[in-house]
Amino acid sequence: MTEVLRLGAQRMLLDAIEAEVEEYIAAHGHLRDEKDRRIVVRNGYQPERGILSPIGPLQVRRPRVDDRRFDEEGNRIRFTSAILPPYLRKTKSIEDLVPWLYLKGISTGAFPEALGSLLGENAPGLSATTVCRLKEQWIEEFKTWQESSLAGKRYVYFWVDGIYFNIRLTEDRPCVLVILGATEDGKKELVAIQEGCRESEESWRELLLKLKARGLTAGPKVAVGDGALGFWKALRKVFAGTKPQRCWVHKTANVLDKLPKKVQPAAKKHLHEIYLAETRKDAEKAFDFFVDLYDAKHPKAVECLKKDREALLAFYDFPAEHWMHLRTTNPIESTFASVRLRTDKTKGAGSVDACLAMVFRLVMSASRGWRRLRGSELLSDVVKGVKFKDGVKEDAA
Repeated sequence: MTEVLRLGAQRMLLDAIEAEVEEYIAAHGHLRDEKDRRIVVRNGYQPERGILSPIGPLQVRRPRVDDRRFDEEGNRIRFTSAILPPYLRKTKSIEDLVPWLYLKGISTGAFPEALGSLLGENAPGLSATTVCRLKEQWIEEFKTWQESSLAGKRYVYFWVDGIYFNIRLTEDRPCVLVILGATEDGKKELVAIQEGCRESEESWRELLLKLKARGLTAGPKVAVGDGALGFWKALRKVFAGTKPQRCWVHKTANVLDKLPKKVQPAAKKHLHEIYLAETRKDAEKAFDFFVDLYDAKHPKAVECLKKDREALLAFYDFPAEHWMHLRTTNPIESTFASVRLRTDKTKGAGSVDACLAMVFRLVMSASRGWRRLRGSELLSDVVKGVKFKDGVKEDAA
């Protein structure tokens, strides 16, 4: 069955390349030289080469195109296939497969065996040395991305968190500071990944200032995160106009941790009634009920909730379609579940640079499956400063 699939994929790839070449030649068929001969024509085939794909090695050869045109600088114009770029030896999915296996707990030395089982015994170029070279390449890609320009970018929402990893060659567990953002068209993007000193204000301030230095002139309208972060003090100093929104998942866990186990199920239900209320007035009422009910016997749990009252209910001033996105840091939590699985299974990466590069690689791979925010068409209103009350535009209420 695998062989049939492999041959079928090879045939489809060849057909797609042939169609691409034919389309290119047809698009330039009107170009003629002084003797009325076509300037762009086919010219046989290039030598056959092997491409490593997820279902095994594929043997392909691309039609050669003779393009006798020259650009403005006098250089010969050459046809470049978008399907089969020059020097390609592995498909993009293979490049993604290696970091995923690493993050699932496969050690570098075990890669040849693991990939051989997946891609066939004849899979070339995937030795431990090759994997190490790939990791070095990812480190360089990550460093380049860290310095990339953010000029012209506008993020409406931020989700922030600090995540700890095991690093074999360091004494402490480094904290990786992560920011995800939502653009004006509703797409989620990775904004920043950086090593921090715990989750300190200084580390977060450094990260936010770097975003400004890269060209991010305006802060988000809302930032969502855990209340324990030093991020909030840093945010007020760098992007003072951003509203803080505390993550209800973190807050619920923190409050319940200060209650006896027998009380927790009922308390959890009461907390849900606060942030799932249809209006801020109903949420305030449920909030007061929780305080009155538990304050006498469990003041620490009540104080944990009360101190972030305004930040917990900030989402009511934004479109109701966005509430599900603003109440938690789930975009970060769900993405980094695989990273935490890696740290549980292994002793961790050998260096901080390797850890950051692998995290970056994983997130960029996972980002292809991210969905737009619900009600993304309302983000332009949020950017313009349109007022919302209980999730509805005030002029439409």
